[in-house]
Amino acid sequence: MKLAFSTLGVPGMAMRDVVRLAADSGYHGVELRAHPEEPVHPGIGGGERAQVVGEFAGGGVEILCVAGYARVAAAGPDEPVLAELGELVRLAHDLGAPNVRVFPGGGDQGTAEADATAARRLATAAPQAAELGVRLLLETHDSHPAGADAARVLGPVGHGSVGALWDVMRTWLAGEDPAASYAALAPQLGYVQVKDIASADDTTPLPLGAGVLPLTECVELLSREGWDGWLCWEYEKRWYPQAPELPGLLAPGREHLLRLLADAA
Repeated sequence: MKLAFSTLGVPGMAMRDVVRLAADSGYHGVELRAHPEEPVHPGIGGGERAQVVGEFAGGGVEILCVAGYARVAAAGPDEPVLAELGELVRLAHDLGAPNVRVFPGGGDQGTAEADATAARRLATAAPQAAELGVRLLLETHDSHPAGADAARVLGPVGHGSVGALWDVMRTWLAGEDPAASYAALAPQLGYVQVKDIASADDTTPLPLGAGVLPLTECVELLSREGWDGWLCWEYEKRWYPQAPELPGLLAPGREHLLRLLADAA
């Protein structure tokens, strides 16, 4: 498996510094948080996009995903959401990123309505994503935190350019066993976000292995099933400014994941 980390853990950091940090810490790739407060987002121009591509290529680091904030199950008309998806897909294509992360965002809608809305929008956006060589990944999050929730949306879409992003914290908080999460997501699984927290009541990010999330079980499961994708450490520093800085934790975190992988082999 390849290892990555999310720029959510280093908010606002310049891309050249992100690349250097990844290379120096032994990570293969980076998940780029695509938000206007970050250096990379759909509003940047062609020159800036080309510069980002050059920096990552020069450092030998891959861009795993453009982590967008489109909410595909949100109430309201389809057009603004589809336009946002299109912008994210074009950004990912220009950066050479194979994936775009999207959220459900179903809010207080009924389950059937939210599922149908998300499936319709993802199915509509899928052909453009396929044409540009990008995959839309629905994260287990907010209104659809469990693997079973995401699977209800992805099943009706049935398109190879639409898949799942497994956030192990969200499925655990939803009370879903890792084996059940994997079984639900495996047919469309894009990659896995790992993290650690103190408890269900305290989700302040911790160094990998210092909290309660079932990382050992998840890695063993993935290895046993022969899954050979990406593990991406999403350290939510942006939302928890009191948390320790990520750069000093990256190398120990990599070593922890490598130990889990070795033990699972």
